[in-house]
Amino acid sequence: MKLRFTKMQGAGNDFVVVDGISQQVALAPAQWRRLADRHFGIGADQLLLVERPGRPDVDFRYRIFNADGGEVEHCGNGARCFLRFVRDKGLATGDTVRVETLSGVLSLSFAPDGRVSVDMGRPRFEPAQVPFDPSGLASRREGDETLWRESPPGGGEFWFAALSMGNPHAVSLVDDVDHADVRGLGPWLETSARFPERVNVGFLEVVDRGQARLRVWERGVGETLSCGTGACAAVVSGIRRGLLGPEVEVSTRGGQLRIHWAGESVTLTGPAETVFEGEIEL
Repeated sequence: MKLRFTKMQGAGNDFVVVDGISQQVALAPAQWRRLADRHFGIGADQLLLVERPGRPDVDFRYRIFNADGGEVEHCGNGARCFLRFVRDKGLATGDTVRVETLSGVLSLSFAPDGRVSVDMGRPRFEPAQVPFDPSGLASRREGDETLWRESPPGGGEFWFAALSMGNPHAVSLVDDVDHADVRGLGPWLETSARFPERVNVGFLEVVDRGQARLRVWERGVGETLSCGTGACAAVVSGIRRGLLGPEVEVSTRGGQLRIHWAGESVTLTGPAETVFEGEIEL
């Protein structure tokens, strides 16, 4: 079986995009893992599948698979690449499209500066909606945010906020992201039984009210150069803690993302670029 694909990236978060409209695509998790493998496949943080819509009020169906082969609900950087892909391939002609995902409907549009903006929907904070089980954990309030305390295996305290951007996130404030223990604390919390669907773990450094730095350990992937939903979750948590204003430029290791939140839907704006196209035998 030969599969045509497009390799794309958004702020260093890289994707294999597959057109499921012009070719038949029905892959098993092991095949998605092979495509994502950086040694034996193409290499990607996530894999994006473009399909025909299953409902009349949207233009496309958008499915996301992590590098471990598991299907997930949301990917902000991937959504921007999705819009660039369908426009470049002539599958869509307008500047805005609506797509259905596992977590709901997204509206994607081109920004005046050529970047792509995504209406990411409203964040959710109730533990059951994350989902997150805080039973027995110590907590404290900081502004409008609730912070929870866990005890890492090496000892000490790890305080974090838990929220959903259509997928689960934990956000911890750090003094310096360059020295944060992302590769130690990230996988530890990702696989905690308190998060039955696992969790993306963000490490947020606040520079000033309009600037932040971020590193994210993504569930099923590991640390990535950028994470769109992670940037949204981190900024929302920072705003609720009173540390950030409503519009924030987030510096990730892969590039800049702009997040806007004034209490309703979160808007994510950033780059989306095609790297190369090809065909692979599966």
